Amino acid sequence: MGTSVEFVYLLLALCSLGHKFAFGGCAGRCCPGRDMNCLTTDWRMDRVYGTCYCDEGCGVTRDCCFDYFTECPARDCAVTEWSFWSGCAKQCQPSMRVRVRHTERPPSNSGEACPALEQRAGCREYRDRKGKPCGVNSGPAFITSMEFAKGRPKHDSYGNPLRPGFCVEFMLESRTPHCSLQNRPHTHWMRYITEGFRVCAACEPPAMRNNSARCQGDGQDSDKEAALHWQAVGSPHCSGTWKRIQETKHCNCPPQHSFVFI
Repeated sequence: MGTSVEFVYLLLALCSLGHKFAFGGCAGRCCPGRDMNCLTTDWRMDRVYGTCYCDEGCGVTRDCCFDYFTECPARDCAVTEWSFWSGCAKQCQPSMRVRVRHTERPPSNSGEACPALEQRAGCREYRDRKGKPCGVNSGPAFITSMEFAKGRPKHDSYGNPLRPGFCVEFMLESRTPHCSLQNRPHTHWMRYITEGFRVCAACEPPAMRNNSARCQGDGQDSDKEAALHWQAVGSPHCSGTWKRIQETKHCNCPPQHSFVFI
């Protein structure tokens, strides 16, 4: 009964306002952030007539005008698709590549904020700026996430299929503490590098040397008990050692323990 009386009272009040109600509310008054000047006099959502607001902050302070969510609907941020990956920042050594996307529509009325607009990932070029092959020196195995391999070409510039490559299994012996601290999008995979686990590293073109069909640091010529060094591309502080177990045709390790030579 009490609710019905309140509803009748509300209708009578609205009718008595007439012209003033027609021009009240949030129509044309939606404001970003908390704007104390973004106000009018009308019915609030708590059924109190008086000063009400049409800014994004009114939902928190609970003093929005009755039609705020109708006149000022939340709009999430809209972004473009990712661009293609850039080339590596440096030739003939591990470095970084980047891809970007742009904001098409910023968020409004408490809509979802824009996601990251830039991604970085480790990479390595195998030719210098003049197009000549880089010299390959002995050194640690440079590795990155298996996701990197998805963008590698499967054919040469003449359309001929490239060598299929192979996989090397290692037992991870050690890693630096920095690996577990990585939380950026392009280095998050390093957190799963854990001592005592069997891991896989794929050797594929263009990391595979043309003359020997091997990858730097794959351990083919090393003693089975030798501790070999690896370096994660994308963070110079994430490195460690592993021991070669065997060479296989395909990598069969879990995704988080599957890497690729670069």
